[in-house]
Amino acid sequence: MPSFAFKARDTSGRPQQGALTATSYAAAVTEIRGRGWLVLDVRNDAPAAPRENPLAVLRPGRWLSARNIDVEVSLRQMAVMLRSGLTLLNALNTVAEYASRESMGRIWYDVAGRIQEGASLADAMSQHSRFSQMVVQLIRVGEQTGHLEPVLLRAAERLEHSRRLRASLITALFYPVIVLVLAIGVTGFMVFSVIPKLEKFLATIGRKLPAMTQALLDITAWIQTYSPHMAVGALLLVVAGISLYLWPPGRMAIDRTILRLPIVGKIFRLAGTVSFAGGLSALLHSGITLLEGLRTSERLQSNHFLARQVATAREAVIRGGSLAEPLGRDSAFMPLLSRMVAVGESAGTLDEILDEVAKFYESQLQAAIRMLALFIEPIIIIVVGGIVGFVYISFFMALFAAGGAR
Repeated sequence: MPSFAFKARDTSGRPQQGALTATSYAAAVTEIRGRGWLVLDVRNDAPAAPRENPLAVLRPGRWLSARNIDVEVSLRQMAVMLRSGLTLLNALNTVAEYASRESMGRIWYDVAGRIQEGASLADAMSQHSRFSQMVVQLIRVGEQTGHLEPVLLRAAERLEHSRRLRASLITALFYPVIVLVLAIGVTGFMVFSVIPKLEKFLATIGRKLPAMTQALLDITAWIQTYSPHMAVGALLLVVAGISLYLWPPGRMAIDRTILRLPIVGKIFRLAGTVSFAGGLSALLHSGITLLEGLRTSERLQSNHFLARQVATAREAVIRGGSLAEPLGRDSAFMPLLSRMVAVGESAGTLDEILDEVAKFYESQLQAAIRMLALFIEPIIIIVVGGIVGFVYISFFMALFAAGGAR
């Protein structure tokens, strides 16, 4: 029988290597897995990254950064390959070779290289900011328990949920934003190009402009006169806003204020609740402890006020208190979350309860995004229609005045 050299990692994370005889490659992998080890490789050397063409640096696609969807697809592909019996290094090099973006392929090649040097998959992935804390933690638990394939699928599902929510928000706001930009462009062209020329024409024939057209021109002249001042003021406001946002107390105040805005604040609260409940549910279901799951969930919150609420809840759990009570304070998360967490704590089914909460509020978030689009659309139509209508009426009144001068 042929002999196979292998590299693996036992349940405690220690590297193992050696040689064994088996009837086939698949039989060798099965035997190593039967020992409860995570198979890294069954060859002398893992395939190296292909030699790069020197002209490859000129390809525009080379410099495109990796996206979350690239990570999601790669995780699903790795899960399928591990289920089919491939070793971890073979799977990593395969997803690297066939990655849709070269930057994603380079990341996976680097991860494979770090594993060959003795690092775990989770530690190697943690060196790249493209992988979120939740994904890294799930992978770490999958390595420790020897159930890497289902954990990869669970991580991919969480990324898919986040991607769909972002796509829903972008789709809802795409049409109103396009209408607003086009309306501003048309209005600017009329005000700064067409009507001033018409004014000069009427001035040469000694005709006075209608009051409405004159008002439009006065507004235009005021904007042209003070546009440098307004540009400087806008720049100062942007700089002040960025400085305030980068200052931790200012960022906390801004994030807290955002949650209290009408309509938009509810969307941010719903999104934060879905992110917390769904992420913590996936972490707990994979075997991560509650404290570690809370620590990871805190890092996943982009809103610092919500992150502080999670940190407060974790400190309460450390002191022996309840998780539910801190989550219900200050109207941060949606109210049902704390009540359902209390039920999950008493019943011992916290991961299942959190998953149900995430699904419930995800449907509400989708509805809130649709309502936001319905709310914004008529406002933009009214505002844009008023501006464009005022400009066009002024324009045609000027044309009528010019016609009456003949």
